[in-house]
Amino acid sequence: MISVPMVFLSIGTHAQKAYFIDGYHGGVYGHYPVGYTQFIVDELNKNKFWKINLEIEPETWDSVKVREPQALAEFQKLFADQSMSGRIEYVSPAYGQSYFYNISGESIIRHFDYGIKKVKSHFPSAVFTTYSSEEPCFTSALPQILNSFGYKYASLKNPNTCWGGYTRAFGGELVNWVGPDGSRITAVPRYGSEGLEPNSTWQTEGWTNSPKYMNDALKSGIKNPVAMTLQDAGWRNGPWIGNGEKGYQPTEYKTWRDYFANASIGKTDQDWHFSQEDMQVSLVWGSQILQKIAQQVRVSENKIVMAEKMAALNKIYNNTPWPQAAIDEAWRGLMLAQHHDCWIVPYNGKRGQTWADKVVTWTDTTNRISDRIIASAAGSNVDLSKNGEQYISVYNTTGNIKNEHVALILPAGTNPETISIVDAKNKEVPLQVSIIDQKMVYFKSSVPAMGYSQYKMIRKKSSKTAGAKATVAASGDVVLETDQYKLVLNKSKGGSIKSLVVKALGNKEFVDAKSERSFNELRGNFYDNGGFHSTTEKPVTISIIENGPLVVTAQIKGELLSNPFTQTITLKQGDRKIECALEIDWKTNIGIGSNYKQHEKIDPKDYHKPFYDDSQKLLALFPANFQSEKIYKDAPFDVTESKLENTFFSRWDSIKHNLMVSWVDLYDAKNNVGLALLSDQTTTYAHGENFPLGLNVQYSGAGLWGRNHTITGPTKMRYALVPHAGKWDKAGISTEASNWNEPAIAAITNKLNTAGKSLIETSKSAFQYPSTEVGGEDRIIRNKARGAGTSLIETSPKAYQYPSILIDGEDLLIRIFNAEGDAKPQKITLNGKAKSAALVELNGTHKEELPLNIESDKTVLNISMPRFGIRTIRLKDFIAN
Repeated sequence: MISVPMVFLSIGTHAQKAYFIDGYHGGVYGHYPVGYTQFIVDELNKNKFWKINLEIEPETWDSVKVREPQALAEFQKLFADQSMSGRIEYVSPAYGQSYFYNISGESIIRHFDYGIKKVKSHFPSAVFTTYSSEEPCFTSALPQILNSFGYKYASLKNPNTCWGGYTRAFGGELVNWVGPDGSRITAVPRYGSEGLEPNSTWQTEGWTNSPKYMNDALKSGIKNPVAMTLQDAGWRNGPWIGNGEKGYQPTEYKTWRDYFANASIGKTDQDWHFSQEDMQVSLVWGSQILQKIAQQVRVSENKIVMAEKMAALNKIYNNTPWPQAAIDEAWRGLMLAQHHDCWIVPYNGKRGQTWADKVVTWTDTTNRISDRIIASAAGSNVDLSKNGEQYISVYNTTGNIKNEHVALILPAGTNPETISIVDAKNKEVPLQVSIIDQKMVYFKSSVPAMGYSQYKMIRKKSSKTAGAKATVAASGDVVLETDQYKLVLNKSKGGSIKSLVVKALGNKEFVDAKSERSFNELRGNFYDNGGFHSTTEKPVTISIIENGPLVVTAQIKGELLSNPFTQTITLKQGDRKIECALEIDWKTNIGIGSNYKQHEKIDPKDYHKPFYDDSQKLLALFPANFQSEKIYKDAPFDVTESKLENTFFSRWDSIKHNLMVSWVDLYDAKNNVGLALLSDQTTTYAHGENFPLGLNVQYSGAGLWGRNHTITGPTKMRYALVPHAGKWDKAGISTEASNWNEPAIAAITNKLNTAGKSLIETSKSAFQYPSTEVGGEDRIIRNKARGAGTSLIETSPKAYQYPSILIDGEDLLIRIFNAEGDAKPQKITLNGKAKSAALVELNGTHKEELPLNIESDKTVLNISMPRFGIRTIRLKDFIAN
């Protein structure tokens, strides 16, 4: 991204010293021209007073090593002094310079982990003391992540690149930035006195050492004010404010660590419990190009952590080598796809080499590697089949028991009408043959946490079972019914949901029949086509394409302004998710959203920006029959209770945080019920007084830098609704979203899962395995698979989630996130033994030993952490049962 350099004016000298943070931002993917390292070296040698702070993409130095080896050697010498008096500090080693607020918490950890390792490969003496960014690359959970990587300080300023937003103005010289788990880190905020720069939509007043900014800070009680700009790498300014001769004087250059330790007040009693809504940020949400990027990143985020967990299980139970190189390359692709420039300037670059094009390449690499790892792990067992029997292994990579309906593609030549599926106790499980795909069946699986269950396919027609069903009413409306819901689709009003009765809540009706809007209608402002239009304007065709007993699906076909759309609504027996898939086949680009002077380009200084106004974008709306509405929304390692009266804004100086990463929950406090909305992408939601909960489906119009964000093809997206009792935490909404993101994996094989130390319990087993030897190790694998299945991990609180499970040598690394529970000690049982267990920091340092209790050959640990806390456990020489 390109900020705009300005000219500084000379002014007089003031008595109180001020400070300035200078340096560089960018890298080989964004902007870092050949020869630039030598330029920085020359400027440092010429300006001995100058100190710089670096936010350079870590891979940049691989290129510099090839293109400018001598310059790199000189720069390494200057970098070597990492003391408080040193002249260079690396303030953000994040691998892909991600915004952080729009990706998964585990992804944030990997950006630091991989980035620090890459930087240290070129600068072995590098010390990471302060986190700072030129973009709004912040999120509420950063304090505990930064602390665990050894950081002492942070800056919440991004004064010269605020195109995508800024943090709320708050506080004085220093604050204790307090995260949702209670972690804290000493930080410089965007001062309460630090206003937005007039006639700019990309700067705060803190971008220079202007007299106004510094004097306002001094008047507000800030004794040691500091300003900041990290210049775009490629600019040829040298010191940003001149040789100490321009702007407020006296001003001294500092590294951030030098400022905190030697110039600032050092400590503060002012706590800032930083909410996600203190991130006042916005992008061109709803534009098709950004939708696709967000979806592609979400798919890859889900796949890579599932692949790691499957590889860990494969290593533990089959002694299959840990695929570290492949995993590293998969993470690299994902982290680069999470680069902030992918999201804010997706069109930048030559044709075929835009940021959006690169995201496709990067995420395809991640997905290809992840799919290969998953397939290998699912089919890596010793072949012991007899008589051509076929088995189905169903894997669960979450920390929760899954009772889930699995879709399975049958082998070629298999007649689905002639088979049954039995579990490990030889008990037939419910089966449904798909109507839309005769090669596919659904069956009900039960899979333990972080483990697998195995089923056998037998040549016998499956038994009939009762359950979910779909019917057509005389009016043409379609009724979908399961043990959870009775849902009615309105044929005459665009297939919107006329009624949603939740059986578990005393047959409560969730649809607000009095609302002007229909439940699950699509509505937006088509500014070149007469204004607002909705799918409810025309009747639709509704077909039943799956009809129980496990799954029921209705397919809705209609038109929105002559543009065909197809939507499927799916209910599953025993599943509280109402899953929706939408496709709009746009015939041409069409304007949707706020009408900003028709098709004119946005003046970069104009505070009004049409892509801010979600109220006029195409929204899926959900008017609920609630009496008092409150919003909760997720964020990386956090959930925020919204304090907004509404989500609507149209000006750069009035940005509101209206983002949902995975889900948002509408809660009726008076009746203690809620409606959660899950999305397949990071996007925005809409809500306010007399405005129902809405999901951003489409925007088409003017964006930043004169780019028109157009519709270039069909819109495709998935979302789900979860009616529930209680608040989001009691209802397990975070866990529900985690389960949705990591579905069960089913694989057909003629191989039985012989793992020696099996995940599946031996008692009452229907399957038997002969002895065998695995991996050349001097240990014999005994011959019983375990009937109903057992977990690698058994956790007493369902509130705990497992963002990642890794292998390091012979050690098992388990990351735990307390998504919904309290801080009371909880028991975690591992089906295996370890020599020792310890909590370790994210940078690998030892934190504390954990007492090991062995109960029935299982390892029992007691873990205590606050809600939204993350912990990493290292199990030394772990061997599973």
